[in-house]
Amino acid sequence: MNKIVAGAVAGFAATVVLSVMMVAKGMMGIMPELDVIAMLSAMMGAPAVMGWMGHFMIGTLAWGIGFALLFDMIPGSSAVAKGVVFGTAAWLGMMIMVMPMAGAGLFGMAMGIMAPMMTLVLHVIFGAVLGAVYQAQAKPVFA
Repeated sequence: MNKIVAGAVAGFAATVVLSVMMVAKGMMGIMPELDVIAMLSAMMGAPAVMGWMGHFMIGTLAWGIGFALLFDMIPGSSAVAKGVVFGTAAWLGMMIMVMPMAGAGLFGMAMGIMAPMMTLVLHVIFGAVLGAVYQAQAKPVFA
């Protein structure tokens, strides 16, 4: 499979997993102020559906395809390890660029110490899924 397509598929799958965890977090009432979809929607001046679309486009296109293009340069001994490194780098970018733009401060500290900790855990899981799905596509189905 083409590595760009494989990256997009892996990015989409990882974004689905991340989204399920985000929704579950919200349903459990854990850190309701950390609502990435609301943040994205507000930044776009658009309804929540646009926030979700933006979230999936970022996860699928930017992170998924970016991972595929940078795969050989990312440190790590396995695709999952590379995914975790990549997810951590994506988290760092979110903490120093997106959170301040969304009004949450550097590292989201306006929401307290749990914001960067929770988002780091979510990004590590995102990266692990990204790497695993990307690698799974490289292996023949019937070996």
